[in-house]
Amino acid sequence: MKKFTEVKNLIASLEADADKFYNKGNSAAGTRVRKGMQDLKNLAQAIRLEIQDTKNKA
Repeated sequence: MKKFTEVKNLIASLEADADKFYNKGNSAAGTRVRKGMQDLKNLAQAIRLEIQDTKNKA
């Protein structure tokens, strides 16, 4: 459940940069959003593997 909370926190932290990129055209904010989305992808994969491992042990 800890990693799921990390996902929520990561998305919340990206919200301001997403707003800057989409509404104000700030390219640097877009780069930060892209990096954050890559982190999100990796975290989501880790959660998927953790869940599958837990299911297989049961």
